Amino acid sequence: MKKDSCYLQKFGYERFEHAVEMIGGKWKLRIVYMLAMHDVLRYGELKKLLTPITHKVLTAQLKELEKDGLINRKEYQQIPLRVEYSLTDMGKDLEPLVQKMYQWILKYNL
Repeated sequence: MKKDSCYLQKFGYERFEHAVEMIGGKWKLRIVYMLAMHDVLRYGELKKLLTPITHKVLTAQLKELEKDGLINRKEYQQIPLRVEYSLTDMGKDLEPLVQKMYQWILKYNL
């Protein structure tokens, strides 16, 4: 590949790596996928949809996604505590990536 024709050269590998870290790992894209399908999900609903994810892993992944600005966390002050998650506008902007993955899956019959 010619260096002068590579669009990735324009912003550098560090920014690409940062974006990969935001959605990388075993569970983050799965969480984004479920929230995109359902708009809003409570913690328990997410956990059930993502079986066999553990409580510890789900909590950590949700915190990272929230910190990175990809999901919203809304907590209701009631007993029992009710927490809902949804995609932010930034998270919703991942839809073209998910669509490309869908097309790739169909193309190669995965």
